[in-house]
Order: sequence, then structure tokens, then C-alpha cells
Amino acid sequence: MKSDNCIFQPGQNCWVENKARYSTPLIDCANYYKALHSAIVKASHSIFIVGWDIDSRIRLLRNEDEQRSEAPSVISDLLKWKAEQHPEIKIYLLRWDSSLAFFAQREMWAKEVWEEKTPDNVETELDDTIPMGGSQHQKIVVIDDEIVFSGGMDVSTNRWDTRDHPVISEERDGPDGEYGPLHDVQMVSSGPVVVDFAKLVRWRWQRVANSTPIDIREEANNSEDAPLPEVWPDGFPPMFENVQCALARTIPFMDEVEPAQEVRQMLLDLIGEAESFIYIENQFTTRQEIAEALNKQLKLKPNLSVAIVSSYEPKGKFECEAFWASRIEFKKILENGIDPKRVKLTYSSIEDMKGRKAYKRIHSKVMTIDDKYLVIGSSNLSNRSMTLDTEIDTVLFGNTQQNRANIVQVRNDLLAEHTGRELDDMPALFETEYPVESLMQGQIAHGYILTEVRDEVFTEHSVKNVFRALSDPEEPLISMPTLDGAAVPARNPRRRSIMILLGLTIVGVLGGLMFWASQSIEWLSSDSINAFLEESRGTYFALPTVLLVYVVGGILFFPVTILSLAVAAIFGPIWGPIYGIMGALMSSAIMFGIGKLSGDAGLKKLGGPKVAAVDEKLKRSGIVGVAAIRMLPVAPFSLVNLVAGISSIGILQFLIGTFLGMFPPMIAKGLVGDSIAQIWQNPSAETISYLIGGIILWGLMIWGSQKFARYYQERKQELSPDDTQGANEGEKCAA
Repeated sequence: MKSDNCIFQPGQNCWVENKARYSTPLIDCANYYKALHSAIVKASHSIFIVGWDIDSRIRLLRNEDEQRSEAPSVISDLLKWKAEQHPEIKIYLLRWDSSLAFFAQREMWAKEVWEEKTPDNVETELDDTIPMGGSQHQKIVVIDDEIVFSGGMDVSTNRWDTRDHPVISEERDGPDGEYGPLHDVQMVSSGPVVVDFAKLVRWRWQRVANSTPIDIREEANNSEDAPLPEVWPDGFPPMFENVQCALARTIPFMDEVEPAQEVRQMLLDLIGEAESFIYIENQFTTRQEIAEALNKQLKLKPNLSVAIVSSYEPKGKFECEAFWASRIEFKKILENGIDPKRVKLTYSSIEDMKGRKAYKRIHSKVMTIDDKYLVIGSSNLSNRSMTLDTEIDTVLFGNTQQNRANIVQVRNDLLAEHTGRELDDMPALFETEYPVESLMQGQIAHGYILTEVRDEVFTEHSVKNVFRALSDPEEPLISMPTLDGAAVPARNPRRRSIMILLGLTIVGVLGGLMFWASQSIEWLSSDSINAFLEESRGTYFALPTVLLVYVVGGILFFPVTILSLAVAAIFGPIWGPIYGIMGALMSSAIMFGIGKLSGDAGLKKLGGPKVAAVDEKLKRSGIVGVAAIRMLPVAPFSLVNLVAGISSIGILQFLIGTFLGMFPPMIAKGLVGDSIAQIWQNPSAETISYLIGGIILWGLMIWGSQKFARYYQERKQELSPDDTQGANEGEKCAA
């Protein structure tokens, strides 16, 4: 299998060496998503998806393709459809349990969302084994153990775009609105190399999951003379045939796993093989070791040229100071002592006929070395991709004349896109003395053009800063000492741990504010409230005063029981409960409204599908459920109001349930509160008996409400199967 001129060395610069029976690049996300959709529709045995992200909301098809397809377009709907269509199929989703840095960009509660949306033969796990500061960056899809998608693309937000990359596109719509042009590259392959990927994804799964994945499909035909697999995506004919390839990984130290820096060594070895032209397109270029290797090879080979395409502007302060500041140093090392006509670090941009300008965001990770090697992978030219993230690059070797021609065609195709040229115009540019300079000249007006980067407009270069240490580290951010004195990398905090910590922080802050208010605000005390209410007794302002006290007390989470007892003690056993329930209803309505606004602003998303399930139960239980919650002293009055507002229950149902649940106890509290006042003024056997009777009545109401709630819930569960059966029989009759 091994060619005399091939540099692949398993165990050193690659994990394994093998062959791909068929392989073809998928340039830009519209093509990848369309191919992925086609392959999933054909799947019958197994689907493994491993990614930095796997977002359940992503539409794989757009426009006419979406309209013509009988299968769903949204990835979660598609996998649900496939799992129900083929109950024997096994689907595995392994996504990085991302760090706090990406909290706002990712689908929150991803595992629970996928579990809610898909049947039992779709399993989801979050990988939390990556060292702190690193990420799960491999992007792999293996279908039926016959084809594999690998490269730089995830099923994620802000990825989809077409090859023409229009300045404005309604389809480029992400969580934060429309995003700009984005370029990426994936590859689909079949043949013996698929077995290697199948082993890799199963190994990754078994490291984090409690379940054992399905065995590799024995009947999968992955031989070197196999025909095109049935699951091969429609509309994407194979480009490479029987191409020699290698898989290079980055594996950080995690849970006793042997680390690997095969990607780093492979890239250095590939650069050392270049003689005429190196083409690179990559999201980040910060690894100085790579710049030094390129510069060294440029000096060794006078006829060598290097063209690099990356992004123009950074996203946010961290990216600017970590990656763009580092790119200044990378560029300086790369160009040191080299004729500028031979090397350029560039970005691709466009200004259309209307004067609208756009800069293409580069997310791909591609390298070509002359006509000998093509790299399509997940690795950026960054510190973290060489040592800390999990990465996988596929390297194709031009082992035949046709495969060498295909490597050149892929390079020319990509550069034609970035320079606004036709593919047929590209070969002539590489026959000139300075191909890089030729690429930068004579570009078409109002089309995409390449321009040399000038990162000094974004940042004042600093050799070391905290942003770089956090965003592009070589080592885990934190290591934990062991009993034997060694250091073990700490993991990224789990999403669930982050959510619990966030919840505890919010509760702690609210509790602290409430304690501070009770100690610092003179009028927020039982004595002050009693005095304030006492002044209104017997005036026209009695009811407005009570309403005001309940509303302010509700907002400040003041205990409603203390308010009810105070109102009853001052206004008596008749008007006290009447005023109290009116105040409680008004406070409930206002806090319900605040909860409603908060829920619409995103707290429902923060709560996740489990909270959504509780919300659905509350909605179904309706008035009786609210009444039962009100009678049971299980949660603060104001908290129940807020949660109800966030939920899907209607305000009328909520207020009626609140009235039914609170008014009877308020009558009991009225007897207790009035008795306390009478005992204080005129202690007697009669007033003491009223107090004891009120307390007993109050306790009986709580006990009775608990009994009723249990009975109601059990009764509803008993009736549920019959209701379902009746509904099914009704549907049959209608049919």
C-alpha cells in the first residue's frame, strides 16, 4: 500500500495509513448539509455524529431542495423520522459539553433537548473529558460504516452558506440575526478508511457513555474494489478513486489516554516536502512553529510560493487579542527575508454593484502541497489545535496521475472562488514566475478578491497577554495535583455544573438582597408594616393601603403569611381575609406579569426541557393544580407567581386557582390573627379558644389540601390510559 515517495509514518505523523475507495470534497455548507441529508435518508444500520456542536434546530435543506424533499429538513426532525422509520437503526450523537466561553452561542440543555425530540434508538452524550481550556473539535459523521464525512464543518448555527457567498442572504440567519458570508470545507469518503473512522467514533463514545455502541457492520463493503455505497449522497460524484490517505490526530492528555500530536508533526513534514506551491486556507494562523517551517522551506526552495487565505476581522475582544495579535507575529516570521511576491497572507472580500461590502469568514482547514498532498481536516494552525483540542485531519496523497490532477483542481477551485475567477482561468496563473502575485492582480471588479491582511488596524500587537493565554493555550488552564505528586489536567466544568452554580448564585444574590433590605430598610419590618396598616384602619385608604403593602411585599419576597396575619389582626376576621385575598390577587397578577416578560426574554430556554415538562403538567392541571400549590406551603408566594408567569398557564386560570387555594386558609389565618390581637388586648378563655381553633382549622386545611392533591393526581393517572384508549377509538371511528 505504501508508496516510496509517501511520508506517512503511523505512530509518528499519523495514526493510521489506509486508502479511500472514493472521496470528494464538499465545499461550503450548503453542499455539505445537502449531502448529509441525502446520506441520512438512505441510512439503515447506524449513524454516528461527533462534533464541536450538534444543534437540533439546523435546517439541512433550503429553497427548492427543501420543498421537494419528502424527508424533514431540520436535523432533529430528520433523525426522529429516520429512527421511527427504521426502529432497528442506532443513532449516536456525541457533542462537546462546551465551556462557559461558548454558553451564549450554543443550544442550552442540548442533551435533554435531543432526548425530548427523538425516540429511544437515538442516544445523545456530552463529552466533558476534555482538559480545561481545550475543546472537542473533531467533526465526523459515519453512516452505516460505509461512508464518512470529515473536515471543518459542524451541524451548528452561523455555518450555512452557498459557494457564491452573496453579500446579503436571507438564508444566512442565526440566533443573533443575519451573519455574513462563511466558507468551509468537508469531505465524504468510502472504502477501507471508513473502518478507521468507525473505530474512532466508537472509542470516543465508549469513553463517555454508559452504553456500548453497535458493532461495526460486518457486511459493509469497504474493500479497495468496492462499488459506490448505496448511502453515498446523491448529486456529489466521487472525485478521487483508490487514493492513499492517512489520519492525523491531536489527542490531549485526558483520563490516562496516551496523548498524540500527529497533526503537528504531519503539517511540519508536509511543509518540508513542498517545492513549487503551498496553498493554505485556515480560520486561525497563530502557531509560530508553522510560520518558521514555512519560512525555512521558502528559503530552501527558491521556486516555492505560499498563499494563505484567512478571515479579515475578528469577532470580539478575545479573538482579536488572542488570534489576530498572534497573526501579526505569524506573518512577520513567515515573510522574514522572503520576496513579498512569493508569499501572501490574505483575506477574501467583495463589494457589489450597490456598493455593499462583505468579508468572507474562513472556517475551513485546508492545505495543498504542490500536486502531492491535500489536507482537509478540523485543525486550525493554532497552539490549541496542535496540543490541547481533539482534532482529526485526513491527508490524501497523489498516488496516481489522476489523483495528483485532482489535488490541483481542488486548489484551483478554492482559489477561483476567493478571487472571483473561473476555474478554467486558474492554470495559466500558476505558470507565471510569481503565481501569488498573479493571483492578487487582475481580479474582477464587483467579485471576490484577495487582499493582504493588515491586522494592525485591529490591535496593538503584544507578544503575551491574558487573552492569548485563555483562548489559544498549549496546555490545560488548570492542572490538579494527585496523591503521588503528579499533575492531572482539570476538565472543563460540565454544563450541568455551570447551571447549578448559576442557579445557586442567583438564589444567593436574591437572598442577600432580601436580608439586606430587611436589616437596612426601616419600614420593611413586621412592626413598621403593622403601624402603617394601623394608621389606615377605619379610613377610605384602608383597602388601597393593604393592596400597596401586598404588591411591595410581593416584589421584595416578603412572607405572605406574615402579611395575612397582620392584616387579619388589624382589620378583623371578616374584612381581614377579604382585604388579604384582594391584595394577594393583585400581587400575584403583577409578579405573574414580571415572570411572563422574563420567560419571553429567555428564562424558558435557561430552564430546559425538564422545566418545560413540569410546565406542561402545570398547564394540564390548571385551576386545581394552582389551588393545590397555594394550599401547600412548599414554595415562597412570590416565587410561585414568577414561575407561573414563566410557564404556559393562563393568568385567569392562575388567579382563580390562587383564590380557591388561598381564601380558605386566609379565613383560618383571620381567626388566628384576630385572636392574637384580642389576646394581646383582652386575654380570656374565649380568645384563647379562638386562637387554638384557628390554628387547628389552618392545619386541617393544609392536611386536607395535601390529601386532595394526592387523590386528584392518582385519579388523573388512573383515568389517563382510558382517555388515551377512548381517543384512539374515536380516531378509528372517524377513519
